[in-house]
Amino acid sequence: MEAQLTEARPRDRAATRQRLLEAARMLFGEYGYTQVTVRMIASAADANIALVGRYFGSKAGLFGEVLAGEPTVRAVVEGDRAGLPRRLAEYAAERMSHDPESPILRSLERSAGDPEIQALVRERLLAVMIEPIAALLGGPDAHARARMATAVFLGLGSVRRLVGPETPSPADVDRLTAVFELCLGLESLP
Repeated sequence: MEAQLTEARPRDRAATRQRLLEAARMLFGEYGYTQVTVRMIASAADANIALVGRYFGSKAGLFGEVLAGEPTVRAVVEGDRAGLPRRLAEYAAERMSHDPESPILRSLERSAGDPEIQALVRERLLAVMIEPIAALLGGPDAHARARMATAVFLGLGSVRRLVGPETPSPADVDRLTAVFELCLGLESLP
């Protein structure tokens, strides 16, 4: 009987941890990081408040875990260097045509300036976008060029959130491709 209880605990822990992640994702997405409390998350997950600290260290640690589970642009960055501007433009255009599917992306819009999570957001942006683009680019100022393209990409998302979704035309995709080519400085690289 004792073996059965021991075996049940890890599943309960995993299930509780998952409930906390799901509750945090929902609440952060709806209210933003600053407005959500650990108590709110624990209550929504039907879990003890102390478990947030045990499993994630802090509210910021929990936010980091939620952020780590969000989609990335990895598939867009993978591929040949010359095709990167077009891939970025097509991906950005596709995202412009519908509301953000991720509540965490909406939360980041409201909460990225919060001192508790600024480092997490910065690390995530570096890891999933800037560093992979810089590595693909190589050459002089690769990091600065990757930051410029990332700024354009994120700016497009901000406009979509403020103005609403709009389906870009093929000419819009061509213009975005040209903008990304300039940002990435590919015309000057061998």
